[in-house]
Amino acid sequence: MPGALKRRRFALESDEHMLRLPRMSDFEDWRALRMRGRSFLQPWEPLWSVHDMSEAAFRKRVARLNREYDSGTSIQLFIFMRKPEMLVGGITIGLIRRGVAQMCMLGYWMGEEYAGKGHMFAALGLVIPFVFDELRLHRIEAACIPSNDRSASLLRKAGFTQEGLLRKYLRINGVWQDHYIFSLLREDFDANTN
Repeated sequence: MPGALKRRRFALESDEHMLRLPRMSDFEDWRALRMRGRSFLQPWEPLWSVHDMSEAAFRKRVARLNREYDSGTSIQLFIFMRKPEMLVGGITIGLIRRGVAQMCMLGYWMGEEYAGKGHMFAALGLVIPFVFDELRLHRIEAACIPSNDRSASLLRKAGFTQEGLLRKYLRINGVWQDHYIFSLLREDFDANTN
């Protein structure tokens, strides 16, 4: 199975972090991290059900993520610290559009005990060059709820520009919520890295 082998080998790595596709062997660590931080994560995510945290639901999730990776429409990655090796969060290169758009949408989450310690900024430092250099996209978008100062600050630090407000954009925590939209263009990235 060349596709499965390719998925198994895919990773974005630095000395301190490794980002790779979720595997069934990650279930217990993922579930524990998400459950420990449920009250921390819930204000920024869609509502969870008890079933969402089951092994069967995780198996379906991994299968779906593998199909999306194979089709080139989305790449969902788990973020691991290397020393010690530990799952700390996740980041998604989603809604990959080709043709005249050449863009994607980033989404991310961090375990409560690892938030605010630079792990997501480090993950963006691996994902952004991959999106522009390997996927050859032109634009990266990310959205955050206006009250999520931490997320907005992270995006600005990573070079994103706030473009506007999307009214009732996503249903988060059971409510349709406004979101700020941020973008990073290939030329912005090139100007900041040269």
